[in-house]
Amino acid sequence: MIELSISAKDSALSELQKNSRPWIAGMVLLGGLAALAVLTFVSIATGSVHIPLETVWQAVTHFNPESQLHQVVRELRIPRAMTGILVGASLAVAGALMQGMTRNPLADSGLLGLNAGAGFAVALIFAFVPTLHSAGILFCSFAGAAAAAGMVYGIGAMAKGGLTPFRLTMAGAAVSALFVALSTGIAVYFNIGLELSFWYAGGLGGVKWTQLDMMYPWSIAALIAALLLSRQITLLNLGDEVASGLGLRTGWVRAAALLIVMVLAGASVAVAGMIAFVGLVVPHVARGLVGVDYRWIIPCSAVLGSLLVITADIVGQWINPAYETPLGAVIALIGVPFFFYYIRRTGRGL
Repeated sequence: MIELSISAKDSALSELQKNSRPWIAGMVLLGGLAALAVLTFVSIATGSVHIPLETVWQAVTHFNPESQLHQVVRELRIPRAMTGILVGASLAVAGALMQGMTRNPLADSGLLGLNAGAGFAVALIFAFVPTLHSAGILFCSFAGAAAAAGMVYGIGAMAKGGLTPFRLTMAGAAVSALFVALSTGIAVYFNIGLELSFWYAGGLGGVKWTQLDMMYPWSIAALIAALLLSRQITLLNLGDEVASGLGLRTGWVRAAALLIVMVLAGASVAVAGMIAFVGLVVPHVARGLVGVDYRWIIPCSAVLGSLLVITADIVGQWINPAYETPLGAVIALIGVPFFFYYIRRTGRGL
């Protein structure tokens, strides 16, 4: 293990403290949670069927099973809003972990192929085991995400000089293209394009309590694990030499973080499809607000990711109420310009 001098360790830790803004993080968390509560109610009140706000509130607080409007709110809109919160938090935290452990500002579960790998697993299920239970779909999504992660890291590590941010991103793009092409081929050959179109576009339409019940234990457990690992990710983001000198087992931390990312990405794709850019955009925003300490970046990313997804879902329903715009398309309108902006600003560093 590489040992650093006491002065080098103190310098690294003082630099970390200097670039952290916990008071802003507290404001982001409190303000974000308040805004999320308001937007959750707006999401529940939004849909193709107009329901008065008073009826929505009664359905939430005093549910009447004999009321059809109450049934719509309780069985369709509430699970949709809750799933949006979980999906946004999961994808944003997955992106934050990927960026922290790889020191790659372009890393997220979508750009590195994990979402496409999970989507490919779903395509195989629809083609060969269409009656598989939702829990089986979830586990297969985990396996697909794991296969994609293994391929990306394997391809990147084979290059001379090892993994770099550029090579990791290029390997992720290649693996994503491969899995998307294979999924498309399966959809055409087995005539399941309609079933897979939901996963390609990404969205929360049709989500019910069954899918939410399947997802939330895994997502919440992984989010808690990410919070527990946040200090180690902060040290890892300082560089392997500094992290090792501070006593961190970098290999074990990366393995644990990658496992958490696979759970978060796999669960999200199994329920909401392949939604890109949440894990890319949100951690950058959180880092710009609260500094470089992942003990603040991860919880703030979770809140901001939830806000982004639930807002995009509301906008997607408002654009064309009869035929709602896919959630993935609305988020891409934000993510793609941000991606190009970042490439233009820092492209020389890749």
